Amino acid sequence: MLKTRIITALILAPIAIGGIFFLPPLGFALFTGAIITLGAWEWANMAGLTSQAARIGYAAAIAAVLFALLHVPALAVFWLALVWWVVCLQLVRRYPAGSEGWGSVPVRALMGLPVLVPAWVGLNHLRTGGLSFGEVDNNLLVILYVFCVVWVADIGAYFAGRAFGKAKLAPRVSPGKSWAGVWGGLAAVAVFALIVSQLAAASGSETLLLVLATLVTGAVSVLGDLLESMLKRFRGIKDSSQLLPGHGGIMDRIDSLTAAIPVFALIITQLGWLAAGQW
Repeated sequence: MLKTRIITALILAPIAIGGIFFLPPLGFALFTGAIITLGAWEWANMAGLTSQAARIGYAAAIAAVLFALLHVPALAVFWLALVWWVVCLQLVRRYPAGSEGWGSVPVRALMGLPVLVPAWVGLNHLRTGGLSFGEVDNNLLVILYVFCVVWVADIGAYFAGRAFGKAKLAPRVSPGKSWAGVWGGLAAVAVFALIVSQLAAASGSETLLLVLATLVTGAVSVLGDLLESMLKRFRGIKDSSQLLPGHGGIMDRIDSLTAAIPVFALIITQLGWLAAGQW
């Protein structure tokens, strides 16, 4: 299993790095759109659409929504995403209570929209600096930053959870996660934000705002993971798919990012950092 994981990572890493950091904006939009569409194909299975025709149809419908939103102002999408993740907090906290309200196949299918679509809109908003594709600003560092926040939170949670993980976070959803892991992950991202602030020679107020934005992003990334875990548990499956041998599926790799990206994009846009080109 470890050998398979390593081989898959060695193949996919250069593809992901090239697609995200070296393509022009339109190519970036197409590349990330393809990833989200594959995630939609997996989401269809988690929603209970088991036939290949239904799963492909669902993925095509999500791709059509992405295309329709290509030139739509992003802020409204981000605000809706924020509301959605607040709702998800309640869904995860109550599970399995309340599942009768969202457990039907159509509702679970609709739940994929506020998860997948804002993540893609957020990535492209960050990539272009909120500008149109024809007058693009280069914001690759901000994309790298939000990715690192999720990765650092995950690493911090792993080690803190291993060392101190007695009290479980959501045992009916994801038995392996603990409150110690959450606090460890948040502490790790706060330190990461402080380091980045020092490297960027940020002012005291900018440092404080970046730490707060990073903490919110790290916290909501946990919800992305828990929501997918809840749906997989409800569906009775371990992985979103087997597209990535040794790693599960696309959604298993991007679940935290789907929550983190639109929320972070909303925060730094509201702060005026993206438009000001501070990245």
